[in-house]
Amino acid sequence: MSHLTIYQDNYINSTVISNRFIDEYMEAANDAQLKIYLYLIRMMSARLSTSISDIADKFNYTEKDVMRALQYWEKKQLLTLDYDENKTVTGIHLKDFAPLPMAPAAAPVPTVSMSAPSALASMVPISAKENTYVKPNYTLDELKAFKSDEATSRLLFITEQYLKKTLSPNEVRTILFISDKLGFSEDLIDYLIQYCVDREKKDLRYIEKVAISWAQQGITTPKQAARLANKYEKPVYEIMKALGRNSSPTQTEVSYIMRWMKEYGFTTDVIFAACERTVLATDKHRFEYADSILGSWYKSGVHHKSDIQSLDESYHKTKTSKIVSNNKFNQFKQNTYDFDILEQELLSN
Repeated sequence: MSHLTIYQDNYINSTVISNRFIDEYMEAANDAQLKIYLYLIRMMSARLSTSISDIADKFNYTEKDVMRALQYWEKKQLLTLDYDENKTVTGIHLKDFAPLPMAPAAAPVPTVSMSAPSALASMVPISAKENTYVKPNYTLDELKAFKSDEATSRLLFITEQYLKKTLSPNEVRTILFISDKLGFSEDLIDYLIQYCVDREKKDLRYIEKVAISWAQQGITTPKQAARLANKYEKPVYEIMKALGRNSSPTQTEVSYIMRWMKEYGFTTDVIFAACERTVLATDKHRFEYADSILGSWYKSGVHHKSDIQSLDESYHKTKTSKIVSNNKFNQFKQNTYDFDILEQELLSN
């Protein structure tokens, strides 16, 4: 394979790694992707050429491994690959990082305890319609500015007490997102953490989803959040649990449950009966399956759990009657025999 030209918008005379690369891209990349990207920077800085095979030999990778790493960084928009008419890579264009706005100067803060990175490092688009629910890739400088505030420090300390662990930088980003983008007050974030911990949900990804759900419903105070929780908590979460769901309900799932309770007027014991049958029948599309059962019961006039047993008995009788009536042997006239007399006659012969 021919040697490749590695070039950049602006050449520099030393190997420089952008802070944005370290803050935003490094932790999500694997070893091969990091080694290859850093090696490209080094070769570009020295104005040296290389090739796919050379990179593979240097790091003891296959050429496919090298191509996968290059394509990974291309998807991250840190480079573009040049191809010839035979679809062979002929060049690698390393892109400049767009400048970020300067973060305000922050007072010195204690060293952050680095724990395992979480999946929250990337941007999480929650609503295609509202950018409010898209979490930015906050930089370390922005995190320092956030943590330097006295109220924030107190909130992070309380959060760590609730979760019984030191927050990682990505988890601090989640708290910053909830405060900055969702506009939650310190009191509301405090209530949010308590709410989730009380339900044995300590994962910041779960907490973030609950926060977004509250924001979408216009929750701005702990009192509003409490009213919402009381409105849905018992019936919704019990039915969710009966269907094997331990997550926060989606709007679609809540709409199903509200239909069963409000439109159909079913009590929870009737709904639980449908949930029990659903769980025994299927692992997928359980809300749709339960909805078909409850819709059928509604049309059949079920009002109480006792009505279900009557409906089942009627169904089985109808089904048995159809089987018997369709049996061809039932078309013959049936004879009656006295089996005692027949037995005596057989023994006497």
